[in-house]
Amino acid sequence: QVQLLESGGGLVQAGGSLRLSCAASGRTLSGTAMGWFRQAPGKEREFVAALAWSIGSTRYADFVKGRFTISRDNAKNTMYLQMNNLKPEDTAVYYCAAVRDWGVPPTDRNRYDYWGQGTQVTVSS
Repeated sequence: QVQLLESGGGLVQAGGSLRLSCAASGRTLSGTAMGWFRQAPGKEREFVAALAWSIGSTRYADFVKGRFTISRDNAKNTMYLQMNNLKPEDTAVYYCAAVRDWGVPPTDRNRYDYWGQGTQVTVSS
């Protein structure tokens, strides 16, 4: 079992930055893929970024490349999403997720077994 707790959301103006955190507990994250997803009102939950905890490889959705950076802190068992140059269309609830997977981190939300409660990000124009 893995428990995930997101934090760091809020209200920011377009062009601003936020850093989301996802604190994990319950077991070691070795061999775990972790991802960030987001869901805007009336839309499906979509992939944002993911990383393989053990080797650090990352994947990004095309719409965040160059603006968002996913990272981890092994000592704190925490994953981050640094979001720069935010746009109003980035407004959504952001979720972190985890799955036991030693390979390339998946982008399909249905592959993930554990989810946090979400944190709201609102970008004003």
